Amino acid sequence: MCTGGCAKCLGGTLIPLAVLCILDNILLFFPGGKVAEENYHISDEVWCFGGILGSGVLMIFPALVFLGLKNNDCCGCCGNESCGKRFAMFSSIIFAAVGVLGAGYCFVLSAVALYRGPKCNTGTEWTYPFYDGNYLSNQTLWDLCKSPENIVTWNLSLFSLLLVMSGIQTVLCGIQVVNGLFGTICGDCKCCGGGSTV
Repeated sequence: MCTGGCAKCLGGTLIPLAVLCILDNILLFFPGGKVAEENYHISDEVWCFGGILGSGVLMIFPALVFLGLKNNDCCGCCGNESCGKRFAMFSSIIFAAVGVLGAGYCFVLSAVALYRGPKCNTGTEWTYPFYDGNYLSNQTLWDLCKSPENIVTWNLSLFSLLLVMSGIQTVLCGIQVVNGLFGTICGDCKCCGGGSTV
């Protein structure tokens, strides 16, 4: 497969993942599926916008660049079209690195949120009743959260989805780094044994 075709495939996969991460993060603003009584009753990690900014908006830019590489019609430099295509593939490495940073940000936030557990009402105060990720293996501790209803399941499900999707995004952007290196070194597909251009 041409390096440009591979990049287009990666970009096409990153777009829906970015949209899902944005929607996932928005759902976290409704603890237990209901409107929060007050803003400070939402877990701190939700306010860091890992899914909206990191794996969402920041991921759109690399995805669009990857999608455009297949049809790149760079005029080249010094009359050499391949030079322009190589530069485009090189620039995709930079955008892939931005994607890795954004997805990595979301991944770390999600991992911290899962470890820390949700903010909930224990009956006496709004706090984080769990520590050391102990609630993950002991569901009887979930009863410590009196409200919002089903907050533990809600946060656990949505942050787990963010963790998985941001992990996939990181891998896909990492693949584009390698793909971009091949495209930078080889230029078009003729150099690499193919018959069409990047």
